[in-house]
Amino acid sequence: MNRTIEFAEANRPGCLIQVLYFLFIGWWLGGAWVIVAWLLMVTLIGLPLGAAMLNQVPQVMALRGRRILRVAPGGYIHRAPEVNIVLRTIYFLLVGWWLSALWLSVAYALCMSIIGLPLGFWMFDLAPAVVSLKRV
Repeated sequence: MNRTIEFAEANRPGCLIQVLYFLFIGWWLGGAWVIVAWLLMVTLIGLPLGAAMLNQVPQVMALRGRRILRVAPGGYIHRAPEVNIVLRTIYFLLVGWWLSALWLSVAYALCMSIIGLPLGFWMFDLAPAVVSLKRV
C-alpha cells in the first residue's frame, strides 16, 4: 500500500520578495505591530487580541505564512496535539510575555544586518511557540 504525502508551503512568496518586503515595509510595520500588541496586553480586555497579534508577527514582519500539509487520498496524518489551553495560559502569564519580548527584540536586531537576516526570519517563524507554546 503506497501513500503519498506532500508538504507544501502556502502563502510564502520567494525569498527575494520577503527580503524586499522586510526592507521597505516589514521592519517598521512589524515594530509598530509589536508595540501595539504589547500595549493591548497591558489591559485585560486587550490581552487576547495582543496575544493573537504576537502570533502573527512572522506574517507582518516578513510575509512568513503558515505551512500546509497535503495528504493524498487514503493517506493519514498523525500530528502532535496542541498543548492544553490552561497550561498555555499559565506559560504565557509566567514566561511567554517576557521571553517573547526578548526573543522578538533579538530577532529584530538580527534582521537589521544582512548576515543575521535568515536567523532573524527563523526566529520570527518560531514567535508563536515562544509566546504561547502554539504549535508551528
